[in-house]
Amino acid sequence: MSYCLNLTCPKPDNPDHARFCSTCGSKLLLGDRYRAMELISQGGIGRTFRAIDESESGLSTCIIKQFSPTNQGTTNIEKAAASFRQEAARLQTLGEHPQIPRLLAYFEPNPQRGTTGAIVQCLVEGESLAQQLVQEGAFNETQIRHILAQLLPVLQYIHSHQVIHRDINPANIICSASTGIETDADTLVLVDFSAAKLTTKTALARTGTVIGSAAYAAPEQLMGKAVTSSDLYSLGVTCIHLLTSIHPFDLFNSLEGMWVWQDYLVEPISDRLTQTLNKMLEGAVKLRYQSAAQILQDLHLTQTLAQSLSVASPNPSVKPNTLTPTWQCVRTLRGHSSSIHAIAFHPDGQILASGGADRSVKLWHLESGIPSCTFSGHSSLIDTIAFSPDGQFLVSGSWDHTIKLWELTTQTLKHTLKQHSGWIKSVAFSSDGQLLASGSADKTINIWNLNLQDIQKTLDGHSSMIHTIVISPDGQILASGSADRTIKLWNLATGEIQLTLHGHTDAVNSLAFSPSGQLLISGSADATIQVWNLKTGDILLTLTEHTDAVHSVAISAKGRLLISGSADGTVRLWHPGRGKLIQTLSDHSAGVMSVAISPDSSTLASAAQDKTIKLWQFI
Repeated sequence: MSYCLNLTCPKPDNPDHARFCSTCGSKLLLGDRYRAMELISQGGIGRTFRAIDESESGLSTCIIKQFSPTNQGTTNIEKAAASFRQEAARLQTLGEHPQIPRLLAYFEPNPQRGTTGAIVQCLVEGESLAQQLVQEGAFNETQIRHILAQLLPVLQYIHSHQVIHRDINPANIICSASTGIETDADTLVLVDFSAAKLTTKTALARTGTVIGSAAYAAPEQLMGKAVTSSDLYSLGVTCIHLLTSIHPFDLFNSLEGMWVWQDYLVEPISDRLTQTLNKMLEGAVKLRYQSAAQILQDLHLTQTLAQSLSVASPNPSVKPNTLTPTWQCVRTLRGHSSSIHAIAFHPDGQILASGGADRSVKLWHLESGIPSCTFSGHSSLIDTIAFSPDGQFLVSGSWDHTIKLWELTTQTLKHTLKQHSGWIKSVAFSSDGQLLASGSADKTINIWNLNLQDIQKTLDGHSSMIHTIVISPDGQILASGSADRTIKLWNLATGEIQLTLHGHTDAVNSLAFSPSGQLLISGSADATIQVWNLKTGDILLTLTEHTDAVHSVAISAKGRLLISGSADGTVRLWHPGRGKLIQTLSDHSAGVMSVAISPDSSTLASAAQDKTIKLWQFI
């Protein structure tokens, strides 16, 4: 098929060898040699075609990029033509770089003849990184370092020629070798300079047209004021998209104004790469890298290193991930006379609280391993405990249907809340400490105003006893898990159910939000752990290594470590992004009822039916 280049042609399709459009009469050969054969893309800037050069005996394939003057930020034809001529000349210079498509020809807009501006470039054969992501899944650290090592020098080159690409994304990075980026011989080519802009002091001071893919564009670019570091931002977004296989719009928490990409990592990456990507993603230009050279320096990447990076031969300079399975039991705490069902770290990380079937709550100083205080008052098993965010109070919930609020400074009982008619299975504080939520075997959740010691609202929706509740980091959502095998997400302000999650085949025993609040982790009596995407309600991962009921799950403050405790007597450590089992801790002699992670993530704690608490540290 031969495609008419007249933007207003109502029927642009024509026979392969036609010379003129059968609908509008326009010439079909651009410059009497380039024939548009297939429309590849169409957007605000113009259109892109796969084309052939009919002046060549072999009919070589090329690309035609057609522009519209009205989409170049001005309706003045003369200015548009001058601007287009300048940009085409700049692209001709850039095309001398081996990783930028060579400019074959350019055609200025001619309003008398009704033609628009166009450029013709060499066609780069190969797959884009966007295509590879779909076909092969998320990229690993070595692949991302390879991409950065190959593309950062290209960006340094175009920026040195006062050009901003303005549309860096996985679709515009082509792997020219047919074998993909796993080989040493491949080359990554940066394509589609249709959005490129010449940088001058005048241009940078002036607000221009918003051009580029919005999901990858820096904040200043979205306001029409792109700078060279805008390209570095877009490359950073490209990298986190490739690492997570999640669209960038879903990796940014607009309420908090921050990227949450680390929650979605499929494989762990080094701290150095994490810090580098986060600096590339800084919203404020002054906090971001100012040049590609700075990134290369921070990652210790050179041209020689770029040639040596491959998946088959991991880069030995990459710092090993800190979650290497070397967690060891450093102390065993003994003092309870029966099984221990609940543990929690104090916000300062120096104290651990525990409660169990012996009806007591104990406070442990971690350095000494000796109980510093024991609270007594419940008449039945204590199934749940929680510290207030300010660390001044400890709350315990019991099978005696009561909740007790203990003041830590005076080590006295401050309040006893008695409104539930069933076992208290779970308690949770809001992040500001103003509200306390409690879940009960009576199938209800009470939201307490602790200042007034009364119930603010009661949430009623589960058909069986509630085993676990947790409040999101932003304090807006309460999640509850029940023996009815469902998880419900409640609007904490209104008390309305926002979403019900189905997936477990037995009671949901434990829940934990990721630090960003975008993911929810659930542990069940069906011996599985599920990781949920709360935006879609979909299950991202199902972890099945446990052989008996999962009683407890907890996630670290940075979201890099997930731990679970099970009736099979083990504590398992996972990477939450990809669901990989990191290590199994098997020192308990009976079922593990509760697990917790210290605020600084340096210490893990597990409590079991063997009457012990074990403290684990990374050694």
